[in-house]
Amino acid sequence: MEKKNISYHEKKYIDNNIRLRNILAELPPYVQDFCRGRQTTLSMQTQIAYCYDLKIFFQFLTTANPTLKNSALRDISLDVMENLRPTDIEEFQNYLKVYESQNTGEAMTNGEIGISRKISALRSLFDYLYKHEMVKNNPTRIVDVPKVHEKAIIQLDPDEIAMILDSMEEFSDNLTPHQKGYYLKTKIRDIAIITLFLGTGLRVSECVGLDISDVNFKNSGLRVIRKGGNEKIVYFGEEVEIALLNYLEERENMETKPGHENALFLSLQGTRLSVRATEKMVKKYTQPIITNKKITPHKLRSTYGTALYEETGDIYLVADVLGHKSVSTTQKHYAKLKDSRRRAAASAVRLREKESD
Repeated sequence: MEKKNISYHEKKYIDNNIRLRNILAELPPYVQDFCRGRQTTLSMQTQIAYCYDLKIFFQFLTTANPTLKNSALRDISLDVMENLRPTDIEEFQNYLKVYESQNTGEAMTNGEIGISRKISALRSLFDYLYKHEMVKNNPTRIVDVPKVHEKAIIQLDPDEIAMILDSMEEFSDNLTPHQKGYYLKTKIRDIAIITLFLGTGLRVSECVGLDISDVNFKNSGLRVIRKGGNEKIVYFGEEVEIALLNYLEERENMETKPGHENALFLSLQGTRLSVRATEKMVKKYTQPIITNKKITPHKLRSTYGTALYEETGDIYLVADVLGHKSVSTTQKHYAKLKDSRRRAAASAVRLREKESD
């Protein structure tokens, strides 16, 4: 029987299912029931994040409780959960600041967002157990969740965008012969990717998931699989079109490994470019130019979202183009008026009509 070629998104779905199943197998049966009950309301990535966060909690229990030291995570009983007190949850919060990974032995850290997310996952589990009368107490509701302080949006200014794109054209200066050879082989591809981020606001996962057939120059659109598996057409302008056409001309002569023939963006090994490699590429080009900001593909996406909002003032349009499920997410990040616009508001409304001469 001939082996069926599966798409990037199908493979990703299969891999995530296997990953989720493997994490669940390590956790107690009541956690498995809780997680399965959320499969219809949460994306696969969110389910994995939930299970991973809960796994860290059960690893904490085996570290903090001497009687559980040699216990497998899946064997931690409901009696243990029943006997937990608010002080145990507070101790878990403190543990999350710095702890040792049981897989690698490396020191792991969490900031405000990471701690808040993990406590929220634990709260959801206890809410489920309490609702289904598996426990009589819910200590997570007594403990305060750490306040998450709002961070300033990091984005590129127009002159910074121009500096990066200009530098990419002449990036071979001060490179070793080996580095220069690598740069010349990837230059057109890398310019296309960064132009794509800045001109469409794609997520890095959406970018690397693109196939050649997803690009339609007749309607200037990209077929994109959004979070949750929804299909969407994202439109691009002239600068993106030129960058993509330049790359596709080069792409025609590239050799590809089996299973990667349809991938739009390729590594030098002929395989689909990965998320990690794309993140490293963005850092390589932006770090020498923008020394006071840490630029990632997400920051390039934020730059596009902010520019689109400032140009149109339409938060619903920005939400739709960026693929946000809720406009509240967009408002949180992009609807902050600049000082110049707030100043303009002072003279926008007249209390009395000016008397004519």
